[in-house]
Formats: sequence, structure tokens, C-alpha cells
Amino acid sequence: MRRPFTVACVQTTSGRDIAANVEMASALVRRARKAGADFIGLPETVNIMEPRGSLLRDKVAANRGDAGLAAFKALARETGAWLLVGSLVVPAGRKKSAKPMLANRSFLVDPKGAVKARYDKIHMFDVDLGQGEVYRESKTYVPGKRAVTATLPWGRLGMSVCYDLRFPQLYRALAGKGADFLSVPSAFTRPTGKAHWHALMRARAVENGCFVFAPAQCGEHEGGRKTYGHSLIVDPWGAVLADGGDETGFVTAVIEPERVVEARKRIPSLQHDRRFR
Repeated sequence: MRRPFTVACVQTTSGRDIAANVEMASALVRRARKAGADFIGLPETVNIMEPRGSLLRDKVAANRGDAGLAAFKALARETGAWLLVGSLVVPAGRKKSAKPMLANRSFLVDPKGAVKARYDKIHMFDVDLGQGEVYRESKTYVPGKRAVTATLPWGRLGMSVCYDLRFPQLYRALAGKGADFLSVPSAFTRPTGKAHWHALMRARAVENGCFVFAPAQCGEHEGGRKTYGHSLIVDPWGAVLADGGDETGFVTAVIEPERVVEARKRIPSLQHDRRFR
């Protein structure tokens, strides 16, 4: 029987300054560790929320491509916790236009500071929400091409980022690869968060019989972007174990891995998948 452990989801309001963002997030990680967390998740783009693409590229380049990873690796060693660096904005090659492109990359760091897994966000948030709220991630980011799972002491983690949440086939693939837990670090917009956040997180948990860990950005960011917050920890039966509300901070929950086994015994849908045309 796999032993229980404590998860924390950290909620931040990241801005345009990488050093300040890393410092703020690190302080919350230390607090979460003192509160007993064994696994601590940070939100999407925790190192920088810069709305202007040209400035974003310049700032990431000026940070020598590290964009906070070295600091978070050191933080994992300091605290002795497993750390999900929700995602960092990092360099990722060039297009034919020679414009530098970026990746939205999630990192799993072990308590010794070693990177155990990397995942690049697959699905690009190219949407027009109305009232002038437009996003075109594909102009700045190179999409990932691979579903990623990683082994934790308590089971297997399936990694994703934000907009991936709307593509259930990714999570089915992760569950098929043995994932017991799904990470969904996010920077959800206010309109879509109010409408869909809780429903989609609970659905991904129920569909796959997995725990979901979803640390999120919250509040109003420099440049006017507003994110929804409400970092969630959801159990395999769809129950919300913790909700971070709309302020910076963190939430925790005790995770019992055996509940994954129980949920999948009660509803063995992963065994009932069928191919169809």
C-alpha cells in the first residue's frame, strides 16, 4: 500500500520582473513546506507574465535562458520537497523568420534539485474571448509534441499545462501511461475560469480516476491581464479537496494514493475504452 502524502498548490500573481516573481514564489514554497507539504506545485509562467512578446523574448534572453530554474532547483534542495515548477518561459529555437521562439515548459524537480521530467505545453491558447481580450500563443511559443509522465515516490504523475485542460484525449493518454496524478498548472482567464475551471478539473479527475493538482495564477497582473485563481486539488471521485480562492497563498490536502485504485475498481472505464470510427 502506498503511503499518504501532502500536496500544496501555490497561487501567485506573477508580474514582469523575473527576479521578483521567483522571490515571491520561493517564499510561498517555503511556507508550504513548513506546513507539511511533500509535493509543492507552482502555477503556469511563474517566472514572468509579460504581455508584450518582444519584451518577453528580451527578458528571457537576458536571463540567459535559465528563467528561474536554477533558483527553483536550489529551493527544492533547501526544502527537501518535490517541486513542480508549473511552467517557465524559456528559449525554444527559431522560426524561418529568425524570430526567437519560446517554450512554455513545466519542470518536475526532486528533493535533491535534479530535474526528473520536462513537459512543453502542447496546445496553444489562440482565442478571441470578446471585448478586446485576444490571445495568440502560437506567435510566441513552440508547441510541445510529447505526453510526459514521471515517477514520484507515491505513484506516477502525468504533466500538462493550462489550455491542455480542454483536450481530454491528452489526459486519457496520460492515464494510459499509468498516471495516478495529473498536474495542470495554469493562468486561466477570469471569464473562462468562472465558466469552466471547476467543471473541467473535476471532469478530468473523474474520467481518468486520477487526483488533479492545479496551481494557478490569480489577480490582476501588470499590463492589465486578470487571472482566475482558485488553485484546486481534486480527488479521483471528483471531490474538491482544496480551493485557493482568488488571493495569493497556498492550499494543501492529504493525498491517499489508494483512492485511485478504489475509484478505478468502482468505475473501470479505463479498461472499457474501445476504438471506433
